[in-house]
Amino acid sequence: MEQKQVKILISGASGKMGHAVATAISKRNDCIVSAGVDLHTEKYADFEIYQNFSDVPEKPDVIIDFSNPAILDDLLNYCLVNGVPCVLATTGYSEEQIAKIQKTAVSIPVFFSFNMSLGINLLVQLAKKATAILGGQFDIEIVEKHHNQKIDAPSGTALMLADAINSTLDNSCHYVYDRHSKRQKRQKTEIGIHAIRGGTIVGEHDIIFAGHDEVITLSHSANSKEVFAVGAVNAAVFLADQKAGIYDMSDLMKNL
Repeated sequence: MEQKQVKILISGASGKMGHAVATAISKRNDCIVSAGVDLHTEKYADFEIYQNFSDVPEKPDVIIDFSNPAILDDLLNYCLVNGVPCVLATTGYSEEQIAKIQKTAVSIPVFFSFNMSLGINLLVQLAKKATAILGGQFDIEIVEKHHNQKIDAPSGTALMLADAINSTLDNSCHYVYDRHSKRQKRQKTEIGIHAIRGGTIVGEHDIIFAGHDEVITLSHSANSKEVFAVGAVNAAVFLADQKAGIYDMSDLMKNL
């Protein structure tokens, strides 16, 4: 029996991540790109790119969005009206927008993660395990590094890591983003989060557990944007068969 191909629409198709997603899909047999949506509609592969979701002639099975938080309302409205699941891989959403995403997931399947890398999401699980063992005795600091074009800081991934660690500690900690104005000793309930921007760094995250006379560091380094594209495509194929609800990489990892 011929394998069904999941038809994927790429939102933000003309951007760097859109190109990476299209390349990742081209290497698979279980999915195809049905169309793209972007303000820039110049064709670079064997699918059409439209400026608006309403212009797309054929309903896709899933949408992968690597675009901009500004289009979220249009994207969610299209998905709700047409019953299309969506993989949200864009970063920089506000708390209000995240609330809209969660509300939308009541009606359709939504995959939402601050980082689509399988390795980063393994790091989350390792961080939670380490925190459960070390958290009460070790100070915890997170350092993230990205390229000089990244707008938001700290990264969504750094916050995802901090939230995972804090949840393991019964949300007893608070986040400290900048120490230059603090003339005081570090508090035990702090989780420090530090952002570095420079060059073409794709993405690096270190979680530092600093104790008495010993330091343990958990690290992840992404050497290309392809790892995020591959993760998003895995999520899209997974999401095509799911019921309404909100999903993340932990759900995908259970099915690997």
